Amino acid sequence: MCLIAAAWLAHPRWRLLLAGNRDEYHARPAAPAARWADAPQVLAGRDLEAGGTWIGVSEAGRACVVTNFRDPRADMGGRSRGLLGAGFLRDAAPVGAWAEALAARAAGYRPFNLLLFDRDAARYVGNHPVARVEALAPGVHGLSNGALEARWPKTERLTAALQAWLARGDDDFVPLFAALADAAPAPDAALPHTGIDLELERRLSAPFIRGERYGTRASTVIALGHDGTGVLVERRFGPGGRADGETALRFKSAA
Repeated sequence: MCLIAAAWLAHPRWRLLLAGNRDEYHARPAAPAARWADAPQVLAGRDLEAGGTWIGVSEAGRACVVTNFRDPRADMGGRSRGLLGAGFLRDAAPVGAWAEALAARAAGYRPFNLLLFDRDAARYVGNHPVARVEALAPGVHGLSNGALEARWPKTERLTAALQAWLARGDDDFVPLFAALADAAPAPDAALPHTGIDLELERRLSAPFIRGERYGTRASTVIALGHDGTGVLVERRFGPGGRADGETALRFKSAA
């Protein structure tokens, strides 16, 4: 998952709204969003190489999103960051305590950004360049492969689309998927400087990345209601951005 916009306690029906894209190599095996056989309370896509997830929810009212932190100089020898999401969704510890415990061991994972939510609170955890934990205030937040709230063009486009969706009072997710499908690159003057070459920076600047080897693999919208209802919709894509299926899951959080 390389782009996410989150609305926390900002909608009369949904206490949490997540809209995001996962960008990955198309050859990396992954399972579509589903209820996990070995953890039936978890609903998420699954990375079949390391066993983790990039975005998901649990029937306990928890949700998480993980992205990598883009720094070509960083050590990539740690554990898979997708395991963090899988671990959080299986757990029952309050989000604040879980985040603080993770911070103490965060250096053992590849560079990551992690958004965590339970029924009562939300946290950001990152480990690059150093481990840190931040509480998320109610409102709209954006995250890609840099710092939380970094003003990358793709993040600003998606957060603006989510803010417009909230202002209209929509319940239809179509406008959010339209924003996630935006494949227009940013102008060179607006590109972030992350240590990669200019051509690659351009290709990665669009919310939706089309590529034969690497690109957007899934667009996901998650909505968790104040009443315990939940919705997860995942649209999947193959090489070149070709549509590769859709899954819609509806559930009710356990009391």
